[in-house]
Amino acid sequence: MALLGCCLLFAYDTVKKHLTPKPGEQPKLPIPASPIAGAIAGISSTLCTYPLELLKTRLTVQRGDYKNLLDAFLKIVQEEGPAELYRGLTPSIIGVIPYAATNYFAYDSLRKGYKKVFDQEEIGNVATLLIGAASGAISSSATFPLEVARKHMQAGAINGRQYENMLHALVSILEMEGVPGLYKGLGPSCMKLVPAAGISFMCYEACKKILVEEEEDP
Repeated sequence: MALLGCCLLFAYDTVKKHLTPKPGEQPKLPIPASPIAGAIAGISSTLCTYPLELLKTRLTVQRGDYKNLLDAFLKIVQEEGPAELYRGLTPSIIGVIPYAATNYFAYDSLRKGYKKVFDQEEIGNVATLLIGAASGAISSSATFPLEVARKHMQAGAINGRQYENMLHALVSILEMEGVPGLYKGLGPSCMKLVPAAGISFMCYEACKKILVEEEEDP
């Protein structure tokens, strides 16, 4: 999770710099750069870290088959092929795109709003922590039905339910459990993700300030 967060922030900052117009330039996109950068960051970071998530899952489920992470990696590549490291990637990509886009768009918008309301150019660590946590809460709440649908699809065979795709899963949950069914488990999920989002953004901004100051020093 920590590695994914670092990759997300690095990719987001890199893409956003390329998409954000310089003073006096026309916008490169008809929509804000932050959701596009967030979506691209979500895809690239997932592609980079997904094999590690798969290896972790294999080590947890098949404890007796592998000695350690390296042994699991070598056996999977040799016996099942490199493509096996990305089995189940599509649902993860589908889930991370709206989450990352919403998360970074909310963070960017809240930061701009804070600066405008309080007439400040610099935002302190505590404010950054709260803004990051709020962004995590917004993005988690907005995209949580997709996470519920994904989990239902994964457990479909066990529960005796089969879903053709994510849309079918969403409609089926809505018909059987109503709107509350789409948000079942949101509270515990937010308790884990919201503080992590706030801390990640706070550390991200603090590191940026340190690096900028070092570059400016003669």
